Amino acid sequence: MSILIDENTKVMVQGITGREGSFHARQMIKYGTKVVAGVVPAKGGQKMDDILVYNTCEEAVNETGANASMILVPASMAADAALEALDAGCKVVVLITEGIPAQDMIEVYHRAKEEGAALIGPNCPGIISPGKCKIGILPQDIFSKGPVGVVSRSGTLTYEIADGLTKAGIGQSTVIGVGGDPIIGTSFSDVLEDFENDQDTKAVVLVGEIGGNDEQAAAEIIKNLRIPVIGFIGGRTAPPGKRMGHAGAIISGKGSTADAKVKALEDVGVPVCDTVAEITLKTKEMLGL
Repeated sequence: MSILIDENTKVMVQGITGREGSFHARQMIKYGTKVVAGVVPAKGGQKMDDILVYNTCEEAVNETGANASMILVPASMAADAALEALDAGCKVVVLITEGIPAQDMIEVYHRAKEEGAALIGPNCPGIISPGKCKIGILPQDIFSKGPVGVVSRSGTLTYEIADGLTKAGIGQSTVIGVGGDPIIGTSFSDVLEDFENDQDTKAVVLVGEIGGNDEQAAAEIIKNLRIPVIGFIGGRTAPPGKRMGHAGAIISGKGSTADAKVKALEDVGVPVCDTVAEITLKTKEMLGL
């Protein structure tokens, strides 16, 4: 099985006629994702290859039954695009765009919660359930189908870890890059509960980084899970007050340091790996391989 998306997910792409939108839409189609519509205001009736473009999300959903959206539009328009997808009834919204003002994301965050939708991102690589569906910009060739869930704040580390697992013969059930901004729609805690309820996910790799307190919140959830979790925290050598790649990756207090996060996870029995290679070894151990 998988979480949030599967082979039946129908995806519309907001911004499909742009350079990035068209490229990644084609990659998703090539992978087997059911991309059923594009949405670009004032371009309704046009096509991107064989995919019909609609003016609004509402039209796209009504005509095609789309239940998920990938958003690749400029930051100034991205929050409104997400609100439109949510209003149209999409239950999974993958917001790839980076640089969206935090103030704009507050409304999107609360709307997603009100609608019971999974908002992934912003500033994220997306989500993939190997062999079933990919929504986002993840390089699909490094993933394989299997029993390990991966949830990560870092896109690059997501790729490295999934590649290492695949090369070791360990496939993944679903891999999610939740995003590195201060305000994101889907947290570690949300994803962990979903993995806990997926009977085919046998272990989870959680990849955190400095900044915020998501890892501490996840630790509170992990205390009550049956499923084993392996941890990794990026940014251990980052100096306080300096942003490291992501808007959210900045040490702003004692609780946001790498050491605080490692301690919170280890206190609930999560082994926290020092290297990416160690994650593969520890995952094998957890699975009894």
